Amino acid sequence: MLTIDHISMEFSSRPVLDDISFLINRKERIALVGKNGAGKTTLLRLIAGEYQPTSGRIARENGMTIGYLPQVMLFQDDRTLREEVMRVKDERHEGDENEGDDARFIAEMDRTIIGLGFERKDFERPCSEFSGGWRMRIELAKILLRHPDLLLLDEPTNHLDIESIQWLEDFLKTSQSAVLMVSHDRAFIDNVCGRTIEITLGRIYDYNVNYSRFVELRRERHEQQVRAYQNQQKMIQDTEEFIERFRYKATKAVQVQSRIKQLEKLERLEVDLEDTSKLNLRFPPAPRSGDFPLIVEDLRKDFGEHNVFHDVTFTIRRGEKVAFVGKNGEGKTTLVKCIMGQLDYMGTLKIGHNVKIGYFAQNQAALLNENLTVFETIDYVAVGDIRTKIRDILGAFMFGGEASDKKVKVLSGGERSRLAMIRLLLEPCNLLILDEPTNHLDMQSKDVLKAALQDFNGTLICVSHDRDFLNGLVSKVYEFGGGRVKEHLGGIYDFLRAKKIESLQELERKNTSATGQNSIPQADTEPTSAKLDYAAQKAAAAAQRKKEKQIAETEAAIAALEAQQAEIEQLLAEPQNQTQELFQKYESVKHQIEQKLYEWELLSE
Repeated sequence: MLTIDHISMEFSSRPVLDDISFLINRKERIALVGKNGAGKTTLLRLIAGEYQPTSGRIARENGMTIGYLPQVMLFQDDRTLREEVMRVKDERHEGDENEGDDARFIAEMDRTIIGLGFERKDFERPCSEFSGGWRMRIELAKILLRHPDLLLLDEPTNHLDIESIQWLEDFLKTSQSAVLMVSHDRAFIDNVCGRTIEITLGRIYDYNVNYSRFVELRRERHEQQVRAYQNQQKMIQDTEEFIERFRYKATKAVQVQSRIKQLEKLERLEVDLEDTSKLNLRFPPAPRSGDFPLIVEDLRKDFGEHNVFHDVTFTIRRGEKVAFVGKNGEGKTTLVKCIMGQLDYMGTLKIGHNVKIGYFAQNQAALLNENLTVFETIDYVAVGDIRTKIRDILGAFMFGGEASDKKVKVLSGGERSRLAMIRLLLEPCNLLILDEPTNHLDMQSKDVLKAALQDFNGTLICVSHDRDFLNGLVSKVYEFGGGRVKEHLGGIYDFLRAKKIESLQELERKNTSATGQNSIPQADTEPTSAKLDYAAQKAAAAAQRKKEKQIAETEAAIAALEAQQAEIEQLLAEPQNQTQELFQKYESVKHQIEQKLYEWELLSE
């Protein structure tokens, strides 16, 4: 259906993809995995036609259709939810007035919109009233309703709750479309995809297995690569020693020249040597708190006339690890903010004796000191033996090598969130409250965080939609919905089985029968006006245009600096030009290129 034929992709002479080839067949469901920055989104944009490869080609069957859901979108319309999604009908039917087709489309549209978490009362609301995450769901609904031959999904679960993720999972498993998706949700891609393609060091590794099996095979491949790399490094060292030893012996001249040519022709092996599988990150011992760190009785929260929740009563014991789950907008973050004293409320909320709270919120990154480096930020709070492992910890959360010396002020939003998470991990507390902690973490980082939380001897409240992350971590689930909070004993999959939402039919019946609920599809915060949303959209569009202009300017600057670097290299090739001044100029230009490349990476992200 689609052929990737020896494509390479460079940005300002910096290779991202290097001579990769593979096929996508009809109805195939493929997980595209790799570290942040490996080139996953770039590959999706190449297939979608937004980028053109530096070399190679992408061949599509005649008439093939593609639906692409990117991570970031700009929205600028004031149609209602129903009007926006109904636009797909005209595209599909191309003016066909068949009433039966119309009725089928409307029924399918209703199932899709409701499956993605909306309620019928939302159908007539202007799209501009919805938060960014809910706008993303509208775009996803439109793409799914077009039934493209190939679906390209970039982190589709980032803005979905557990119920909507399960609905999308079932939809994709029965869809006639082929799927290529990027996701850090292990359970989701395991359940949907039977093939895994990994991008690493610009190349791809194609496995006809699901993600869990891929991890096992990758570990074996990595061990083989490391052995081959180490053997080659030993051979190179031995050869260089031979050359150096006999370079000036006339009787060995032929052999020396032969070894030099052998090294010149040698294809150097590359391997990602970073391995955090054995990194054991532990929280500092939690100071002992009272038996009941949190007691909630008859709690109620309203925003104006809108009731978020009412009659909420529960007690969390010392050492318990619990999850807050439910649709977006049902009050999970609102309750957390009540616990933190950031919102007022009615009812009783008691924080227990000697409770020290560690809190990770989505805006936590804004509280970091911008003038410190990444390393200094962590070094400032680390105590005891953990200080000897700071660089290992930073590497596990994608701050390896020179990245640890970056200033906080130049970090992207995702990088700041990861840094705030590491900082929290090292501060002594006995009640941890984490609000969507995995949104900016790749699978490796999530594994490190989860292992640390499992060993944590304090109390944990985790707001999350990541089933794999919660599995084996929490022993109690609090479900938010319809203005109430219901307690479920057991882990996350016990909760899902109890709710019987594994099948599409159960989810549809549950949603369509749910009447009189007070939830509204927005973030767990006070509703904002459509006017403010529209102004924010305009500002975002202007910021996007400014970034695109800056990217072009940065690329031009890099090209000019690289040309200057090449000229200096030519001069330095002659011994008479090898002055200290020219070497210093070369180093200066090299440093400027590195800085500009880093600027380009930030802007592109």
